[in-house]
Amino acid sequence: MGSAVRVTDRSAVAYARAVDLLPGGVNSPVRAMRAIGRDPLFVARGEGADLIDVDGNRYVDWVMSWGPLIAGHAHPDVVAAVTAAAGAGTSFGAPTEAEVDLAAETVRRVPSAEMMRLVSSGTEASMSALRLARAATGRDRIAKFAGAYHGHVDGLLADAGSGLATQGIPSSPGVTAAQAADTVVVPWGAVPDGELAAIVCEPYPANMGLVLPPEGFLAALRRRADETGALLVFDEVISGFRVAPGGAQEREGVTPDLTILGKVIGGGLPAAAYAGPRELMERIAPAGDVYQAGTLSGNPLATAAGLATLRLLDAAAYERLEQIAAALATGLRDAAAEVGVPVQVCHTTGLLTVFFREDPVRDYDDAKSCDTERYAAFCRAMLDRGVYLPPSQFEAWFPSLAHTDVHVERTLEAAREAFALA
Repeated sequence: MGSAVRVTDRSAVAYARAVDLLPGGVNSPVRAMRAIGRDPLFVARGEGADLIDVDGNRYVDWVMSWGPLIAGHAHPDVVAAVTAAAGAGTSFGAPTEAEVDLAAETVRRVPSAEMMRLVSSGTEASMSALRLARAATGRDRIAKFAGAYHGHVDGLLADAGSGLATQGIPSSPGVTAAQAADTVVVPWGAVPDGELAAIVCEPYPANMGLVLPPEGFLAALRRRADETGALLVFDEVISGFRVAPGGAQEREGVTPDLTILGKVIGGGLPAAAYAGPRELMERIAPAGDVYQAGTLSGNPLATAAGLATLRLLDAAAYERLEQIAAALATGLRDAAAEVGVPVQVCHTTGLLTVFFREDPVRDYDDAKSCDTERYAAFCRAMLDRGVYLPPSQFEAWFPSLAHTDVHVERTLEAAREAFALA
C-alpha cells in the first residue's frame, strides 16, 4: 500500500505551542498519544468517515470523537439542525421544547427510562445518578468493576481502565480516603455482595477495550440488586443508542434502575443524561430533594444535534453498523493470522477492539496483560498509512454510518502491512 501520510510540521508547531498553555499539550490525556510513542496530530476538519489534520493528511477515522459521531463527521442533517438552532440562540438558561423532544425520544427507546435529566457530560451524569442512588437507598457504598470508567468521579477512579490504564495510573491523587472507602471494586464477571447503594457497570464494558459480559451475568446483577436492596445502574454512555436503539439493556433484556447516557445523545456536542423510573427521578430537584443543576444542561445546540442523530438510527442503520463491525473484525483477524500475530478481536454492533493477546480477554487483568508495545507499533504504522485508531490498547474502535466497504478495505490493506511490522 505504501505510506499514505506526508509529513510536514504544522502539527509539531501546534503541539509545541500547546504544551506551554495546556497540561501535557491536550485537554484530555489519551489525546497526547504518549502510549504509542509519538506526538499528537492536530485536526483541521472531519468529512464523513475521514479525518483531515492540519498538515492536510487524510485518515480513515475509527475513533469518531470517541463515540458520539455515530452518523459520521459533519452529517448534513446534524449540521443543518445545529445551524438552525444557533441562529435562534445558543443558550437561554430556560426551558426549550427541544429538551422535551429529546427526552421523549430517549424514553421511547430506552427500556428503563420514564423520565430523564439532561446534563453536559458523562462524568456529570454518573456523579448525579450515584447521588440519587445514595439518597434513594440511604446507603453510601457503591460497587464498580475493575476496568470500568465512569468519568472522573472521585470515588470511581480506582482501577478505572480507559485513560488511567493508558497512562499507567491505578487511581488518582486528590481522591480522599473517605471517597475511596465508599467504593468496592470487583472483577468483571464477579457478582458483588454486601449492603450497597448501587451496583454500577458498563453492561458492555468498552473502557478496557470491548469485553462483552459472560452469559447470564447482567441478569445475575439484576437479581443481586433486588435481593440486597441496591440499585442497578447501567453506564450506557458508550453502548447507549449504539449497540441497539435502547442500548445494551434492550439487547440483553435486563432493565436497570438507573441509566447513564452520553456521547450519541449529544450527536457530537456536549450532552449527557441520567434516566430511570418516575418514582426515582422525581427525587431530583425541583420535583424532589436531591439537588443537581447545570447552566448549560439541555442547551439548544446539543439537543438539536442529539435529536438529528437519533432520528437517523432506524433498523437499517443498526444492520449497517453490525455489518461494518463484523466485516472489519473478520478482516482484522485474517490479516493478523496471515503474518502470525496473535490477536483477539472482540466486536458487537458499532464497537470493536483488537487485543494483542493470544487468549480471549475476559476481564481487566486479561486486558492489562496485552502486548501494549506491539499495539503501539501497530497503531503508529496504521497512522503512517492513513488510518486513525485509538492511541491506546484500552479503548474501543467506533464504526459509524459514514464508514463504507471502501473504508473497511482501505483499513484492512493498511492492517496487513502494519501487523507485519508490529
